[in-house]
Amino acid sequence: MSELPEGWVQTTIGEVTTDAQQRSPKPHEEFLYIDISSIDREAKRILNPQHLNGENAPSRARKIVAVNDVIVSMTRPNLNAVAIVPPEFDGQIASTGFDVLRAVGIDARWLFYLVRSEIFISSMSDLVQGALYPAVRSKDVRGFNIPLAPLNEQKRIADNLDALLVRVDACRERLERVPHILKRFRQAILAAATSGQLTEDWREEQLPLPTARSITLKEVATEFSYGSSAKSSATGEVPVLRMGNIQEGKLVWDNLVFTSDAVEIKKYHLSPGDVLFNRTNSPELVGKTAVFKGERPAIYAGYLIRVRCGSELLPDYLSYCLNSPAGRDWCWRVKSDAVSQSNINAKKLAAFEFELPSLEEQQEIVRRVETLFTFADRLEARYKAARDQVERLTPALLAKAFRGELVPQDPNDEPASVLLDRIRAARTEEQNQPKPRRLKTPKTRSKAEVIMLKREDIEPAHLSTILKTRGPLTAEALWSASQLDIDDFYNQLKDEEARGLLKESRNESEDRPRLLEAA
Repeated sequence: MSELPEGWVQTTIGEVTTDAQQRSPKPHEEFLYIDISSIDREAKRILNPQHLNGENAPSRARKIVAVNDVIVSMTRPNLNAVAIVPPEFDGQIASTGFDVLRAVGIDARWLFYLVRSEIFISSMSDLVQGALYPAVRSKDVRGFNIPLAPLNEQKRIADNLDALLVRVDACRERLERVPHILKRFRQAILAAATSGQLTEDWREEQLPLPTARSITLKEVATEFSYGSSAKSSATGEVPVLRMGNIQEGKLVWDNLVFTSDAVEIKKYHLSPGDVLFNRTNSPELVGKTAVFKGERPAIYAGYLIRVRCGSELLPDYLSYCLNSPAGRDWCWRVKSDAVSQSNINAKKLAAFEFELPSLEEQQEIVRRVETLFTFADRLEARYKAARDQVERLTPALLAKAFRGELVPQDPNDEPASVLLDRIRAARTEEQNQPKPRRLKTPKTRSKAEVIMLKREDIEPAHLSTILKTRGPLTAEALWSASQLDIDDFYNQLKDEEARGLLKESRNESEDRPRLLEAA
């Protein structure tokens, strides 16, 4: 952004924003609490904030938001969680995990679109600090350099972005339906294939053929065997196919594990045409099936059953039957359920009942299904390409907007430098206004109210003293107890850590939260 368009200037977010008011909710005060989970990352909107009252309010519920405030998450995993406050959330309370940017003299949407841009998110990612609670500071957000267009141009650009991004969102929403449509299409193909509907016209043109008969799998399969239970490794001579390698009726050759054990390779080797049935998985996935085509030497793991077909049964046809809606329904009915997994053993699999047409018709079914699936795969590839293009549209539009290339410039617009001078003058005048004298009146402070401290008000060992008194605490609990603003808290934390006054408490369990303790 070194070369700005005519009439634009460079400034910082801090120069064109002011702070939101902070306070703790009063007891029995009902309010809507906006935290990270309230933000729709894709739509950049506030959705479903929590309905709380002062008694159960978290310590971080302190920032009062107003209409058109721009809220920006400061935590590392959530830097893309931004939103502009609509009228229905005016006066509600946001988490201190957000920086609340209140525009001064500029169009609030200009800020909103700026903090959505890739350059802002990338710059903030580079400034993240803290191991236990990685975040940027408010001073980092406010210190970010931004281009400032003339006010009228800001409005034209924001209006244009409003209209364009609504269309992008609508396009994204429509594209999100495609995978579900394709899934239903593939299931419809399998249902028609295994019920005889797919080849109904073909049968009418053939010489009399044996009619399909109802059989159990054990009548036309020659082998049901469980896979290897030996431990695999990240490297080795031969891949070991696992349940995760069966996806959408196909074998996928990624996230592989391997073995070099000659005995295992000989015992569990796969031959082209082997059908792999996933015997143990979650209730909705148990029973998924694929055919090994001989792509490369491989063996199979213990959660799979290898089925070898006799001369009357084509492996692909069996796979279609097990993956069809009727086959999935059978899996759901016969599975045995444990706490988090379901199981279908070889005995139950051998009793799987299905319609077996002639070998000639099976061959025609396989040919037609493959043709239709190839068509579905092409549609899916086009969908993915379109989705990728749509995902690139918003960043590209924002980048174009802040280069001054989205709308025509108007030479009659007041230059942004004049606007910025006016904002600075108004801020200076406000700062020079005498502050009203506050009369001290006796007051009983309730437990729900919190006195916020500054670093100059505390002892040099403020945090370690709290830890000595209360014992080890999480970073968030220590911050709440410190009564410091988040920026002051992190500066104090770094200072005391550097002086060896506190340290991280180590524990062997990764599930337990990391704690800080006095050194």
